[in-house]
Amino acid sequence: MAEKNTADIGFEKEIWDAACVLRGNMDASEYKNVILGLIFLKYISDSFESRYQELLNEGDGFEEDRDEYTYKNIFFVPTGARWKDIADKAHTPEIGTTIDNAMIAIESENKKLKGILPKNFSRPELDKRRLGEVVDLFTNVQMADGADEKDLLGRTYEYCLRNFAEQEGKNAGQFYTPSCVVRTIVEILQPFNGRVYDPCCGAGGMFVQSAGFVKNHQGNINDISVYGQESNPTTWKMAKMNLAIRGIDCNLGEIPDDTFLNDQHPTMRADFVMANPPFNLTPWGADKLKEDQRWKYGMPPAGNANFAWIQHMIWHLSPNGKMGMVLANGSLSSQTGGEGEIRKNIIDANLVECIISLPDKLFYTTGIPVSLWFINKNKKHPNQTLFIDARNMGTMVTRALRELTDGSDDPQNNDIKKIADTYAAFIEGTLENVSGYCAVVTTEKIASQDYILTPGRYVGIEEQEDDGEPFDEKMTRLTAELSGMFEKSHELEAEIKKKLG
Repeated sequence: MAEKNTADIGFEKEIWDAACVLRGNMDASEYKNVILGLIFLKYISDSFESRYQELLNEGDGFEEDRDEYTYKNIFFVPTGARWKDIADKAHTPEIGTTIDNAMIAIESENKKLKGILPKNFSRPELDKRRLGEVVDLFTNVQMADGADEKDLLGRTYEYCLRNFAEQEGKNAGQFYTPSCVVRTIVEILQPFNGRVYDPCCGAGGMFVQSAGFVKNHQGNINDISVYGQESNPTTWKMAKMNLAIRGIDCNLGEIPDDTFLNDQHPTMRADFVMANPPFNLTPWGADKLKEDQRWKYGMPPAGNANFAWIQHMIWHLSPNGKMGMVLANGSLSSQTGGEGEIRKNIIDANLVECIISLPDKLFYTTGIPVSLWFINKNKKHPNQTLFIDARNMGTMVTRALRELTDGSDDPQNNDIKKIADTYAAFIEGTLENVSGYCAVVTTEKIASQDYILTPGRYVGIEEQEDDGEPFDEKMTRLTAELSGMFEKSHELEAEIKKKLG
């Protein structure tokens, strides 16, 4: 990864190095849960100890009173489960059992964490000597160090998620959406207050970025209510921990479950929906949902869930709700299985506000380019859609991975801000079309293009700067250069034949 990719400030790398010490012969998917569980355990223990010292100094004898912690949104950690108890056992054979027991005890004291924390540290294949070394590393890193602990731990959690995603490759899609993609959606939607919903929330990245956006604009994260759902049990637990260490209250359903077959928020109407659903998911349960009320714009094909996701999210929007989602580019133009008709109906219903083509190589799970769809139940400019072609944006941070820039390295190079500013200018009515980049298009024109939403059709080709060389002179020069190249190629051809002979 790039040296200053998102928030690498040394602390995160130290924790990641601890993860690498522990790995041994374990798969990334296995030791991910171990290391993230330890990060969470160390954080809540440090937060508890900080409050414990406060109460001790007050001298009223309330340091073991659970309510003195919970009212400050601090998890109560019982005796025997505190980090010093774990650190004392770091180099004993029972260190794994000690950590498991600590997780069980913490869950029993905190209802929000019931069934969430990993409790498999005692399993034989986990090297207890290495586990003890990792505990030592964590012991020597004080998380409540005067900085914003939630922010510090949140960055660490994000850093580790990102690195695990890189190592897991194709399997990472179920829990991780690249931060730059999430930030682009958040900066456009600007979820300052109201209900925020993600029906396939992974590790909770959309919620985390939403809370960060509110905080960065001097808002109160309690002004947003978080609703989500996730079918993968391990990922669901990761999301719960990810949100807990940031102090974000959430409703992710009672259990991890399939969003289509068991919608856990059936009556909820969201002000903001943000999601990165699985690309081209199949099968998705179409045979059991043929008469479902969510398919207002047409029955999605059984072989692809893209338009099932879109319609599910539209169904959950409030009358003034807005949504942003990531979809495979095929959704912009596909006509198979009735998808073209569904797309037409959604466009004719005046819902599609903006379509953005993203560059390739943004995801660990696939190198293909994808698109962002923005839908608005109450568009400010009816019968108009903004198209942005951002395929030439982004910077390669490895040979296989690209990121949209955020201005952290160079304030003049901020892809995310440029895209968000373009959308804001469209809403304000001040945007001018830029060839090859953006265009505001009427529904009538989209209809004339068979309701295809590929931005390249509408933004055109980027204008080339005139170099000032007269056309006749340029043609003469280029023709002479071409003749010279032909001549050289003939010489090389003769030389090759000679050598072969």
